[in-house]
Amino acid sequence: MTGQKASQLDPKNVQAYGNRGLAYLEKGDTDHAIADYNHAIELNPKFVKAYVIRGGASSMKGDYDRAIADYNQALRLDPKHVSAYINRGSAYDQKGDYDRAIADYNQAIQLDPKWVNAYIGRGSAYYGKGDTDRAVAEYIRAIQIDPKNVQAYVDRGVAYSKIGDKDRAIADYNHAIQLDPTYAMAYMVRGSAYDQKGDYDRAIADCTRAINLDPGYAMAYYNRGLAYSKKGDHDRAIADYNQAIKLNPLLNARPTPSPSTGRSRHQVR
Repeated sequence: MTGQKASQLDPKNVQAYGNRGLAYLEKGDTDHAIADYNHAIELNPKFVKAYVIRGGASSMKGDYDRAIADYNQALRLDPKHVSAYINRGSAYDQKGDYDRAIADYNQAIQLDPKWVNAYIGRGSAYYGKGDTDRAVAEYIRAIQIDPKNVQAYVDRGVAYSKIGDKDRAIADYNHAIQLDPTYAMAYMVRGSAYDQKGDYDRAIADCTRAINLDPGYAMAYYNRGLAYSKKGDHDRAIADYNQAIKLNPLLNARPTPSPSTGRSRHQVR
């Protein structure tokens, strides 16, 4: 028996590639993760989790069409795979195809009504469609299921901010920070809310905290630049805008991001 055949007959080999691929993905090394899952799928073309995780890696790279193709294959192999519906919904959401995203989240919730990220994702899609009230309702449901879900508070805060309720937004961001003081996005969006209230010093402090936690956070530099500009400190504003552009030349700069642009909703289970 050749070494190649022995490898194909050894299920532990497939799992080893899968485990190493997941480790690469958690480090943010999407290219090596995809390479390992390519090999795992070669060895076992019915390895559903490999398609789901490879799809997640493609989504992290911004290749949503490839990600959707992987989720489609996972669902062909296992039509009740909740993670695949949630991840495909997230990819559709990122592409702006909110109706398909909502349909996938609906399917995930039908299969598992307690899966909190399906509600968060559906809220993000409703937000994208401009239906902020329904988005808030989804985040409330997510928080009812998991009162310690940091992303649900952040996303609800973003939705409150969108409808002009900055105080409720700040309260949600405060709660998120209390739950996880290391979550850079929570400081960044709270800084944006303070900026919109005219409290530029607090806005700068929060954006600085976000940058300290995540020095590659382009939006935090952009928002801090806005606050400096409004204070009349144009030199510091320009320095921050320069850094934001350096980090992300394609930054679609806006004071408050869409929900769920922070922690990934990609699921594996």
